[in-house]
Amino acid sequence: MEKENPVDQPNILFIIADDYGYHDLSSMGSDYYETPNLDRLAEESMIFKNGYTASRVCSPARASIMSGQFPARHGITDWIGAKTGEDWREQDRHSKLLPPDYIDHLPHEYHVLPEAMKENGYRTFFAGKWHLGNKGSYPEDHGFDVNQGGFEAGGPYTGGYFSPFNNPKMEDHEDEKGMSLPMKLAKETSSFIGQNKNTSFFAYLSFYAVHAPIQSSRGKWKKYRDKAEAMGIAETGFEMGHFLPIRQVQDNPVYAGLVEHMDEAVGSVLETLKAHGLEENTIVIFTSDHGGVAAGDDYATSNRPLRGGKGYQYEGGLKVPYFIKVPWLENQGTENLTPVTGTDFYPTILDLIGSELRPDEHRDGVSLVPLLEGDSIADRPLIWHYPHYGNQGGRPSSVIREGAWKLIRYHADSSEVLYNLEEDLEEATDVYDEHPQIAERLSRRLSNALSEMGAKFPKKDPEYDPQKEEQYLKKIEEELLPRLEKQRLEYLSEDFNPENGWWGSETED
Repeated sequence: MEKENPVDQPNILFIIADDYGYHDLSSMGSDYYETPNLDRLAEESMIFKNGYTASRVCSPARASIMSGQFPARHGITDWIGAKTGEDWREQDRHSKLLPPDYIDHLPHEYHVLPEAMKENGYRTFFAGKWHLGNKGSYPEDHGFDVNQGGFEAGGPYTGGYFSPFNNPKMEDHEDEKGMSLPMKLAKETSSFIGQNKNTSFFAYLSFYAVHAPIQSSRGKWKKYRDKAEAMGIAETGFEMGHFLPIRQVQDNPVYAGLVEHMDEAVGSVLETLKAHGLEENTIVIFTSDHGGVAAGDDYATSNRPLRGGKGYQYEGGLKVPYFIKVPWLENQGTENLTPVTGTDFYPTILDLIGSELRPDEHRDGVSLVPLLEGDSIADRPLIWHYPHYGNQGGRPSSVIREGAWKLIRYHADSSEVLYNLEEDLEEATDVYDEHPQIAERLSRRLSNALSEMGAKFPKKDPEYDPQKEEQYLKKIEEELLPRLEKQRLEYLSEDFNPENGWWGSETED
C-alpha cells in the first residue's frame, strides 16, 4: 500500500556508474567486491533484477536515459569517437562489415530529462562523465544549471583517478591532494545539495568510475590482493571469445579497490542527504550505463554467470544494477522481475514528481511507478541495436527480448539465435530450431521495430580478406591472451607497485 508522499516535489538523486557490472556488488552476488553503501541502498530500494541498459556501450546508453528513446531512434548508436565506414579499416581488425555513421552529440531538438525537470521548477546539477558531445553539446547546453566535470571525454584521461584531475570543467583545490575522483564528484554533489536543500533539486551524479584506466590506492589494492589469495587464485583467468579473450574470474585487486572508492563516494552523498534532513523526501536511483568490462579496455571484471560484458550482445553486456528508492512507498527492499530498461527512467521520474508524461519525447520508455507501487505494467518487447564492432569483442547485431525469450540477429550473415533466459541465463544453448514459431515472431517484430525507428545498418566491406582476419585472431590468441594472464598475476603479486605514487593517491606531507 502506498504511503502519503511527504512533499509535492521530491528531490531526485540519480547515480550512474560507468562500466559497472551486474554482479559487481556484494548484494548482487559478488564474493570479492565489497560495497556496503550500495548494498544498504539496495536494501532500501526496489531492485529490478531484470534491469537493462538501452545499449551495450556508453554514449548510446546515456543518450537513451536523457531522451527516453532507443539508440536506433535517437541515432547515437556507438560511443562518440568510434570509427565508421572505411575509416573502420584503420583498426586493422579485417572485419567483414563497415559500421554505419552515427549522430555524434545529443540532438538539441529533443526535450531531454533535465530540461523537463527545469520546467517543473527543479534546480539541475550534473557531475562527472558526459560523453554526449563536444562544445555546444555539454550538460549546460541540455538543461543542467551546474556542470562539474562533464565534457567530451569518455574516461578520466586528463588526470586519472587521483587529484589533481586537470578536468577543464572542474576546479582542483589544494586540500584535495590524493583525493579520489569518485570522492571529488561526491564532494561537488554534496555541496550542490547543501546549497539547494530548501528547494527541489535534480542531481545527476555520473561517475567516471569504474572506466579504464583503472587505478586504486595502495591500501585498497592490498586489501583485495590478500582477499584474492585467501579465496584461492585460479590457475587461469581468461577464455578466448569470438574476437578477444574474456575474463572469467573476479580477482583484480586494482579494480576492486576502485569499486570501493566509488562505493565510499556513494555513501558520502547519502550521508549528506541524511545530514540535511532530506533522506525522506529524496528519490535515489542507481544504475550503470552497461555491463562490466570482461574483454577489451582493462579486462577488469567478470560478469559470470552472465555471458560476455560491455560491448556484447549477451546478458553480461546488457544487464545492469537497477535500484529505485522511493522512501514513501511500501515496496522498498523488494525485488521485481519485470524486464525494464534505461529509457524508462525519464517517464518514471516525471511520474514520481507528479508531472505530466511526455510520450512524444520518451517514446521508448514507460513509467515504472505501477511496479514501484506493487502493481504491473503491460508486456512489451525490449529492443537493442548495435550495428558496430565493439572495442570489447562484440559483434554487429540487433536483439529483442520478449518475456523469457531473447533473439539475437547477427548482421554479418543475418543468422539468428534464440535463448530462453528463464531456463538458460548463461545463453549457452541456442533453441532456435526447437521453437521456430517463437523465433519467427520475434524476428518479425524486431525487423518492424528497427524499420519504424529508422535504424542504420552496416555494409559488407568489399576489401574483406578472411585470411587476414584469421591471422589477426590467431595473433590475439597467441600473444594477447598470454599477456593478459601475465598481467593478471602481476596485479596479484606482493611487490606490485605502479609508478607515480600509486597513481597520485600517495602525496608528500
